[in-house]
Amino acid sequence: MSSFFVSGLINIETTVQVEGFPIAYTPVRYPFFGVRSTVAGVGYNLTKALTTLGNTVCFASLIGRDAPGALVQQQLDAEGLPAAHVLVQLDSTPQSAILYDPSGQRMINTDLKDIQEQPYPLALFERAIDGCAMAVLCNINFSRPMLAQARARRIPIATDVHTISDLDDAYNRDFMAAADILFMSHERLPCAPEIWVQQLQARYGTPIIVVGLGAAGALLGVRAHGFLERFPAVQIRPVVNTIGAGDALFAAFIDDYARSHNPYEALRRAITFAAYKIGAVGAAEGFLDAPALDALYTRSTP
Repeated sequence: MSSFFVSGLINIETTVQVEGFPIAYTPVRYPFFGVRSTVAGVGYNLTKALTTLGNTVCFASLIGRDAPGALVQQQLDAEGLPAAHVLVQLDSTPQSAILYDPSGQRMINTDLKDIQEQPYPLALFERAIDGCAMAVLCNINFSRPMLAQARARRIPIATDVHTISDLDDAYNRDFMAAADILFMSHERLPCAPEIWVQQLQARYGTPIIVVGLGAAGALLGVRAHGFLERFPAVQIRPVVNTIGAGDALFAAFIDDYARSHNPYEALRRAITFAAYKIGAVGAAEGFLDAPALDALYTRSTP
């Protein structure tokens, strides 16, 4: 397997089941077993997925000096996830509240607290990234200075800019410009995903781009091969919650690509991994290990 450096968010995630969207007002609801709080966040989700698939991960993040921060530390230990580079540096740990309905639709509310104003020690990053095959730098502010450092060391950069709508987006432009592997969602694109990928490639020269298309699968652009095609979704088990589906797709793709350097097979396997994952409630739940993914992929591939 491979060695990854992951820099990204950890938060306490509360999921709340609702009947549907839009939500009708009522003064009180009793969704028995429909409200749960767990540890999640993009960085945590990727680290857990990559570790479950058998990789070695160095995980850099920031958490708070508060009770939620203590819960994060307990969960990292309980899951056997790397915690040496998760720093207790914030006053408050970020939190999110996610509403989801029976069809799997979700509305995410994320409170980042003051994490966007907090730096990560670059000297610690520089030591930690030695020997890593890929730098997975999530689009959180404390990852931003790491982009130039990884490029200077010729370490491939993978990132996900999630819901994006502007090629010159001020917040995400640095991440898009630096990425060797760039993921995003189709949900807010201003044009057809194929046109968007062509525009990205023309602007930034990105080698590999994946656009998640939800229930329609994913679009892959490989610049060196002039390839731009859609890959269909697969149905593995009933959908419970689509939260974390993009993180699962991203993690499984880079897991396979780091070993095979075959983006086509990597995306097919990633679609299977994500299709299974959305049968779970939480963003950091429902991850297959490598043998289980191999078996499921073999069964589900025509």
